[in-house]
Parts: sequence; C-alpha cells; structure tokens
Amino acid sequence: MLAAEAMRLAAIEVLLPTASQLSGGPYPTLAKHRVYDSKSAAIEDLDRNGPATPVIALYKPESGVALRGEASAADDTVADAVLDIVVEMAVIAKLSDDEGGEEFSDATADDDPTARLVLATLCAQIRRLLERSQQGGLWRTLVRRIIKTEYLTFAVPNLGLRWQRVTIRMHCEIRDDDLDMETEGLPEPMRTLHAKLPEGSYAKGKLTELAAYFAPEIIPRLGEIHVHTDAGESGPTFPTI
Repeated sequence: MLAAEAMRLAAIEVLLPTASQLSGGPYPTLAKHRVYDSKSAAIEDLDRNGPATPVIALYKPESGVALRGEASAADDTVADAVLDIVVEMAVIAKLSDDEGGEEFSDATADDDPTARLVLATLCAQIRRLLERSQQGGLWRTLVRRIIKTEYLTFAVPNLGLRWQRVTIRMHCEIRDDDLDMETEGLPEPMRTLHAKLPEGSYAKGKLTELAAYFAPEIIPRLGEIHVHTDAGESGPTFPTI
C-alpha cells in the first residue's frame, strides 16, 4: 500500500525536519540527525571512542485493506498499517576474523541503567512528536487513529544479554489509496502529503520519483443509452452529456 509508505515517510520528516538538517539543528529528538529510513545506523555516524549513540530507524512491516462491512460497497474500505520505530543505543561491532572481520552497527548489549533512561526518553519524544505536536499534524493527516502501541525489547535472559534497543510498534488505521485511473501523478493521500512536504526534503524527493509511474488511463465516455421493452420494441434513445 502506497498510503502506508507515505505514512512512514511523513514520520521521518516529523522526526528529522528538513529545516533542522539544512541548518545543522536544533533537532527534535536525542537521536539528532541519526534517523534512518528502513535501514540500520550508518557506521560513519557513530562515535568510535565515545559512549553508545542514540539512533532511530523506521520500518513498515505490514499493511492491508478490507471492506468496512459485509454489505459495504467496493470503495468503502478501511486500511491499516504497522509502523515499527526501532530506537537503540548503537555502537560499532565487528565480526570475527573467521567471518570476515567486517564492521557493522548494533545496539550495545551491556547493562546500563542510564542507557535505559535515554531510550525511554527518546521513545517518549517520538510519540509526543507524532501524536501531539503541531509538526506531527503532517503525519496525522494520513493516520486516522492509533489502534495500539507496543514497546518491544530485545533480550536473551538465559545468556544474560539485554540489548539497549526498543521497538515502538504502532498499529494504525490509515487512509486507503485512492487509485483514480484518470488522474496523472500520485494518488491520494500521497498527493496531498507531497504538496505539504518542504522542498528539498527526503520524503518529497521519494514521492516525486514515484509520481512518474502513474500515467492516466483514458476511459471511453458513454455515448448514448438505448431502452428496449419486453416486447422487443425499441424505446427512446437518451443522449448523454
């Protein structure tokens, strides 16, 4: 669903405003500029010698659409999507020499009560921005309501491993795609979102790329209507406008 992808892109703009990127701050969350779309943190963004770095990554694991009820019309639908916001205290990890010795980013697995407080604060900042802030109105134009929010932690207790990572899983009711065959460019609600996004933003650039794939389809117009009686006699012809 394109509307679900648009929901994720809108969330990225809220958590990492284009204006903050261009000016170098201030940023609305503790993660600062380290907000990633469907990927883990970049190694070059992490401090090799300092403490773990707070980062955010957004994913859309699932979405769907269904009729509102058994007797609903084909276009009377309700859509939903899940937004996963992965919040972690990231460090640079390294594979063993036998595995290639490559470096990658991962959440620290050390017990650290301060890191847990930072994660909790960052999670609260994210929900506050999306659900309550004025800037979050951009995201809320796509999200009709949040059905449920979960906080998922990562741990292997029997091995004593507790990663400093929390996934905020938001189950959302969203607007369905309005796939108008005669309209060129993005379907709604992406068209409206595209117009509201600031120029030069990551989200607007992605939606602009998608717009080229939606060419209009010319549908033949109804010319006239013929009415026939049960006796086989032709009735009047009604021209259409």
